[in-house]
Amino acid sequence: MDTSSGQSILYPLHRCKTLHLVRHAQGFHNVEGDKNPDAYLSYDLFDASLTPLGWKQVDNLRQHVKASGLSKRIELVIVSPLLRTMQTAVGVFGGEAHTDGVDAPPLMNENVVNSSRHAISSLNSPPFVAVELCREHLGVHPCDKRRGISEYQNMFPAIDFSLIERDEDILWKPDIREKNEEVAARGLKFLEWLWTRKEKEIAVVSHSGFLFHTLSAFGNDCHANVKSEICTHFANCELRSVVIIDRGTIGSDESSTNFPGKIPQGLDLPSDVADEKLSGSGPSK
Repeated sequence: MDTSSGQSILYPLHRCKTLHLVRHAQGFHNVEGDKNPDAYLSYDLFDASLTPLGWKQVDNLRQHVKASGLSKRIELVIVSPLLRTMQTAVGVFGGEAHTDGVDAPPLMNENVVNSSRHAISSLNSPPFVAVELCREHLGVHPCDKRRGISEYQNMFPAIDFSLIERDEDILWKPDIREKNEEVAARGLKFLEWLWTRKEKEIAVVSHSGFLFHTLSAFGNDCHANVKSEICTHFANCELRSVVIIDRGTIGSDESSTNFPGKIPQGLDLPSDVADEKLSGSGPSK
């Protein structure tokens, strides 16, 4: 129900999902690109990892997620299959330090790409799924080219890579940069895919360009301040929570909290309906 003032919108709860959107922490490409934008063309920054400062950003966001109670509510973590996003995702939403002898595989092995970080446990963590649709702008910039999935599986054993069909990166092209509108269209396709998932509260760890261009398609019917909240660029390791609404019944799940009533059956004519019947029909003859 849209109110006449246009300020409030009411939708069934099972037609909504809460997304906790996160941009990866600082990567080495961010540092070098800030000094010289041409650095983004360097293969020295291929699939850039997090800087030591980036790991500190991860630790701070992890503390916030735990203190706010968010870590207990998230049912699924979706992550772009690049090194910096997966490091951020497991560092923020993963378990504690992994110990040998535990049956569950670690989310991240120790000292991945010389990070000097301990292995991260998958115990008491939501599932982690890598999805290509939420990758950064594709093409030209080597920092946005991924490694082979088999290499990632050795680094991040508990992340589910089953939705990625090819081991090698066939999406990134050295001479063609994905257009902004193409990124936005891919983002909308990603959001439609999310409706095929049963989970209602999902963390998505992605990239600045992907998040900005995806969210820019929204908020045009809102106050300018709300539009600005939605469509500004993310800082490194920023978390922004939004609710998406299924207006087109893309999702098929029924509500888990609605209750049909009249159990057991009984008479239940509401007084307002009775008034309508009386005023509409008049006395019977």
